[in-house]
Amino acid sequence: MTPALLAITLALGVTFCYVSVCVASPFGNCRKCRGWGFAMKTNRKGRLKRGKDCRRCHATGKRIRVGRWLYNRCARIHRAGTDTPYAKPAFTPASKG
Repeated sequence: MTPALLAITLALGVTFCYVSVCVASPFGNCRKCRGWGFAMKTNRKGRLKRGKDCRRCHATGKRIRVGRWLYNRCARIHRAGTDTPYAKPAFTPASKG
């Protein structure tokens, strides 16, 4: 197997694995608060206590993955370009009588 073919196969495998992770679990832990939803602070005695809510994830502790965000954006653009605001029949038969 040539190195180029091996690199392409490896890249496709990694891409397929990431797509399957995005489908199975579209949300990951927030990188700023590590999934807690708030920052940890220490008081003067050194004990941990709850800090302010995380502004990045809005205190949910979750964020949408990049791959899922791209998929949602592409689907929204496609939907906006192909849907019509109202359903208009293509052909209406003339009434007899």
